[in-house]
Amino acid sequence: MNALPQPAYRPDRPHAVVIGAGPGGLAAAMLLSARGLRVTVLERDPVVGGRTRTIAAPGGYRFDLGPTFFLYPRILSEIFRECGAELEREVEMMRLDPQYRLIFEGKGSNTTLDATPDLARMEEQVARLDPRDAAGVRPFMEENRRKLTAFRPVLERAFTRATDVMAADMLRALPLMRPGKSVDGDLRRHFRDPRTRLAFSFQTKYLGMSPFRCPSLFTILSFLEYEHGVFHVRGGIGRVSEAMARVAEQVGADIRLGTPVERVVFDGKRATGVVAGGRHIAADAVVMNADFAHAMPQLVPESVRARWNDGRIAKARYSCSTFMLYLGVEGTFPGLAHHSILLSQEYQKNIRDIEAGIVPEIPSLYVQHAAASDPSMAPPGHSALYVLVPVPNMLHGQEWSEADTAAYRRTALDRIRTLGITDIEDRIRYEKIVTPRDWRDEFAIGFGATFNLAHDLRQMLFFRPGNRFNGTEGLYLVGGGTHPGSGLPVIYEGARISAGLLLRDLGLAPVPTRI
Repeated sequence: MNALPQPAYRPDRPHAVVIGAGPGGLAAAMLLSARGLRVTVLERDPVVGGRTRTIAAPGGYRFDLGPTFFLYPRILSEIFRECGAELEREVEMMRLDPQYRLIFEGKGSNTTLDATPDLARMEEQVARLDPRDAAGVRPFMEENRRKLTAFRPVLERAFTRATDVMAADMLRALPLMRPGKSVDGDLRRHFRDPRTRLAFSFQTKYLGMSPFRCPSLFTILSFLEYEHGVFHVRGGIGRVSEAMARVAEQVGADIRLGTPVERVVFDGKRATGVVAGGRHIAADAVVMNADFAHAMPQLVPESVRARWNDGRIAKARYSCSTFMLYLGVEGTFPGLAHHSILLSQEYQKNIRDIEAGIVPEIPSLYVQHAAASDPSMAPPGHSALYVLVPVPNMLHGQEWSEADTAAYRRTALDRIRTLGITDIEDRIRYEKIVTPRDWRDEFAIGFGATFNLAHDLRQMLFFRPGNRFNGTEGLYLVGGGTHPGSGLPVIYEGARISAGLLLRDLGLAPVPTRI
């Protein structure tokens, strides 16, 4: 491994304050520190990672709080190399095959599909749903390979003015984007059976969106899984955030935990620092990694937010939320896959209900059984089960009272019986529940919208909050609330974009996005 670069000490080095030690904030801190800036990271929680932390629960159980797998590691690997480190040496990642098991509920019986990156085997799996659809697998892959190549330059640059939407790279990519189609609509050209289309489109849930509404660009999500792998991080995905913090500190960043920021300080429209713990911390630039909808009204004066005032933030379109169960269970489940996705027979109704603010009665859900591949996630003879159920965000009036929470816990436990998880209630040794209300109140996520602003065409590219925040100077955004959007690889890319803008604005060499 290369020696970690140590920036030369200069008392006049520009100072950047990063608000939040989530994945975007840590990536920005790594890049800016490696380029010689003085970087101070202020994190309100006692641990780094934000939603990418791992819960170390009593009894030896470990649970990822939010994301449970790692996708498309290229971008983060490049960020580590920019700091003289190697991601692969800092964390152990296991490529999964099968990537996950899909269970399609039917009237008489269920159908399963073990998604595999081996395309010949995947064709066999798809043929079990509809023999005609097997022929569409490789054309789908080839088309999305071209789509990603064409659209990658767009995802790697900032959109600072409206005319950027009509730049040459956008015009080249536009024919492959098919902006008038949804993900499901675009997949109809390759696959006849709705279950096959769902196998290649449920990934829009990573953005908290419906495949029947999500723009067709996002067919690249399932392509990335098959082309570049679905990885489990041994010990939990929080290991990645811990490694990022470790490397950031090695290249000079000062990470202060348990230090909430109260407000960003402005001189006119220029951010000049923050107030944290009642103390002013001066800065040449401020990078905000806090959740956009929650933090912007609290930290940034409305007078400098003409495009994103409180009214617009309240009326913006947001992703769904999630109801979570983290269960430490005595006993093991030998037949249960590492990742299982139960797709309800009423999948489309589930989505319509969620969009209308109705909590689904017969929901689809996702279960992670990490100990299937990683024994460190549970003590011997035990299992750590992570259960996620998509539900409406808090904009629709559901308050998640104790009675609501208890009733939906019962619904979730009943539903996982479909996966062969039966008779567990008496064996639960640890339990944590997170509702949309908890996401909002405990984890500071605006409206409990777990996946941030929705990714429809009116809230993408230039129409999303800017990496250099619209109308201000010296304030930069990272995280799912800015361009390019949500999802770990995209957030890391967004951190590179924002760090590059910040460095350019200070007259320094920008961060490369292609290494």
